[in-house]
Amino acid sequence: MKVIYNDGTVAECPEEEKTHVLRHSAAHIMAQAIKRLYPQADFAYGPANEKGFYYDVDLGDTKLTDEDLPKIEEEMRKICKENLPFKTYELPRAEAIKHMEERGEKYKVEHIADLPEDARITFFSQGDYVDMCVGPHITYTKALKAFKLTGLSGAYWKADSNNKMLTRINGTAFPTQEELDNYLKLLEEAERRDHRKIGKEMQLFMLKDEGPGFPFFLPKGMAVKNALIDYWRDIHYRDDYVEVSTPLIMSRRLWETSGHWDHYKDNMYSTVIDEEDYCIKPMNCPGGVMVYASQPHSYRELPMRVGELGVVHRHELKGALHGLFRVRCFTQDDAHIFMTKDQITDEIMNVVHLINEVYEKFGFKYFVELSTRPEDSMGSDEDWEAATNGLIGALDKLNMPYIINEGDGAFYGPKIDFHLEDCLGRTWQCGTIQLDFQMPINFNLEYIDSEGKPQRPIMIHRVCFGSIERFIGILTEHFAGKFPVWLAPVQVKVIPVSDKTLDYSQDVYKKIKALGIRVEIDERNEKVGYKIREAQQVDRVPYMLVLGPQESEAGTVAVRSRDTGETETMSLDDFIAKVTRENAERI
Repeated sequence: MKVIYNDGTVAECPEEEKTHVLRHSAAHIMAQAIKRLYPQADFAYGPANEKGFYYDVDLGDTKLTDEDLPKIEEEMRKICKENLPFKTYELPRAEAIKHMEERGEKYKVEHIADLPEDARITFFSQGDYVDMCVGPHITYTKALKAFKLTGLSGAYWKADSNNKMLTRINGTAFPTQEELDNYLKLLEEAERRDHRKIGKEMQLFMLKDEGPGFPFFLPKGMAVKNALIDYWRDIHYRDDYVEVSTPLIMSRRLWETSGHWDHYKDNMYSTVIDEEDYCIKPMNCPGGVMVYASQPHSYRELPMRVGELGVVHRHELKGALHGLFRVRCFTQDDAHIFMTKDQITDEIMNVVHLINEVYEKFGFKYFVELSTRPEDSMGSDEDWEAATNGLIGALDKLNMPYIINEGDGAFYGPKIDFHLEDCLGRTWQCGTIQLDFQMPINFNLEYIDSEGKPQRPIMIHRVCFGSIERFIGILTEHFAGKFPVWLAPVQVKVIPVSDKTLDYSQDVYKKIKALGIRVEIDERNEKVGYKIREAQQVDRVPYMLVLGPQESEAGTVAVRSRDTGETETMSLDDFIAKVTRENAERI
């Protein structure tokens, strides 16, 4: 496949760039199709990305729906068949602005106006469509063969909620139809596993207009959440963490001292109490620091590992909210470790082992990124170098491969991010380890060393789940709602065959419940087959006990498995022992 660059040269496209160039070109072809169908269309941004491409467009009073996408696709196919050549040219900034003004592209004009006065702007055209762009592109439109428009969403111009909401049209493209078909199958499977759909079916949580971005957890969702929290507490108690709880609202002065106000205030909610500014915490670390600073410490106490399941609030744009994946309120499974410099490597290794244990528990593979100093940072070059080398030293000692993510560290220190991979091959950034030399300085934290002299501790910020709510969303999709027994909101469903076995069924239900197993009994006047299908396919209950006269007389239970659909008869005691073991071993 040949491509044309912004200097007009044509060359064979490198294999690793082929998909990106196709998607970039598809965005231009889509924009041309939209312009033909909706002449009033005014285009903003239209890049390619990892999943495909999109274009943000102002359509005036016209409101698109998913039913309009096939019409746009058909027009794109016509453009591809026309085999229009991609051409490129360059204009000085002033001429480029006039060029776009003449075409009625006010968003492009504003974009160009933001560029330096001496900038020269490159344009690409195909047929009657012109777009400012740096390229490269395919040489002719017929090179785009496998593409699909995948949906609509909203997006503010320049991602600023004070600006107009535009229509974002999403699509994807691949070099071959086979690759596209495989991707679309993956999308279908992802839709089937959508945690919002499953969460509603299983009554785990709900999202309401009265609290956008603030999820409501229902009783069954709380069962999953509490099972995760119990697991978190067990492994942290084992590893010598203590648990604290810090206030949800604290003075703005605290956030100024920590550095969060200067670096994060646009994402923070604030209020006024007693004529003083207060902030609802977007993270737990300043509270953890206050706990450490509340009393003197000796080197003998370090490392001091302090965990907190803290509820935090962060302002996210409404258009970015997505189920449990992007919310404004969530529970962070935080921990802050206070230590000496010579404990850095061992403590980081301990945290890596803990996070690895958690991900292996759920069957996740993962890869690691090391994120370095961002432009908007605080602290000395020496501290940043020492912190970064501390993380590298731990990863090297663990023989753990990692990817360098330049400039994406926290404002107070470098970090290690864990990107887990689910059963569909999608990646999610969850666990993180951040090494911080700055906050102990800001809060003047100290410990007394072996010679009786005050020293500054080093601080680790770390999470395993990241956000418990988001992790539940990931698990829901990973397991398609079929949680392992220890996590399942309902572990056992007792199903009486008829009223004649109702007394026995109630006795079984009560005995199981008394042992702390999450059990329900279905006493509705419905057919047994219907009850079984609902329990297995909708509620996704691991075990169904179908109790008829034979089981009642023998004192046994007929155990139907959710995963195999097979039924096995056993004594009630043996069944209870089985579920108790699976709960204890968390399998």
